[in-house]
Amino acid sequence: MIDAINALLPQTQCERCGYSGCKPYAAALAADEANINQCPPGGVETIRALADLLRKPFEILNPEFGTHTLLQVAVIIEADCIGCTKCIDACPVDAIVGASKLMHTVISVECTGCELCVPPCPVDCIKIQPTEKKYSPALAKQRYEAKQHRLITRAAAKKAQANKQKMALMAMMKARNA
Repeated sequence: MIDAINALLPQTQCERCGYSGCKPYAAALAADEANINQCPPGGVETIRALADLLRKPFEILNPEFGTHTLLQVAVIIEADCIGCTKCIDACPVDAIVGASKLMHTVISVECTGCELCVPPCPVDCIKIQPTEKKYSPALAKQRYEAKQHRLITRAAAKKAQANKQKMALMAMMKARNA
């Protein structure tokens, strides 16, 4: 059921629903722990689809979670970008590219318009603007899942390296005390 619900969501991964992405929101809906009207990017169309699937009455979008907007995309004012990489870390679908201390840019066809890149920018060089380009929810979901997998793998590798260093230090201490 979670996958069926998730397939109806817009895959912006914007967190406006109060969950850390579309799939966690889908899981909460499947467990009857969330309401069907918490997805501003999905708007009325998504609420209707969720109501039909879950056999619940239609509800209007709860304004507590925001308002429905037209398609939008992030744009970086490249001349103002200081290359801090905070926007890259914040983007849930890896639609921002660049390197530390170098200019960044948004891959507009992959940007879901989630706005998560805006708050961490220390120089306010990211603007959200309307677009007519529609992103692919399937691609956004794939990119989100790939980023999550990469982050989990990277965290596990860091933990393994820290454990390895700890074991080496303990062996050195034991050898010194012997």
